[in-house]
Amino acid sequence: MNIQQYLSDHTIDYEMLPHRTTYSASHLADAVHEPGDYVAKTVVLKADGEYVLAVVPASHELELSLARMEIGCEHLELAQERELGRLFPDCELGAMTPFGSLYGLRTWVDSRLAEDDHIVFDGQTHTEALRMSYASFEKLEDPVVADLSHHK
Repeated sequence: MNIQQYLSDHTIDYEMLPHRTTYSASHLADAVHEPGDYVAKTVVLKADGEYVLAVVPASHELELSLARMEIGCEHLELAQERELGRLFPDCELGAMTPFGSLYGLRTWVDSRLAEDDHIVFDGQTHTEALRMSYASFEKLEDPVVADLSHHK
């Protein structure tokens, strides 16, 4: 699934942000000149053996104990890198979009991102990002909003 086509198909306004190659959400924030609070870090988790997507601001760190309580599972761990390629075959490794529903995954988004007027995220590559309103993201994805992280 091409994320740009998906957004266009749903008549969602977005802005493409080409940038130098980055491999982390905090470097992406720097490359596109956005505060880390607006840039989504997409993390794949295994909650009691089921994959879920956690989306937290680049300026924060996912806190597994908080996420485990919010998700309501007994065992929570980060997915292995080799699993990401299988789950997200159309994304460069580590450049997943925050749209877990496109891949059959439930999406959990940190409450801090939900407070923002817009969101910036990887556009399936390490050289393109997208900016769109948070309201449009929420309308399309219908994520569970929860406290999942703490400030770095």
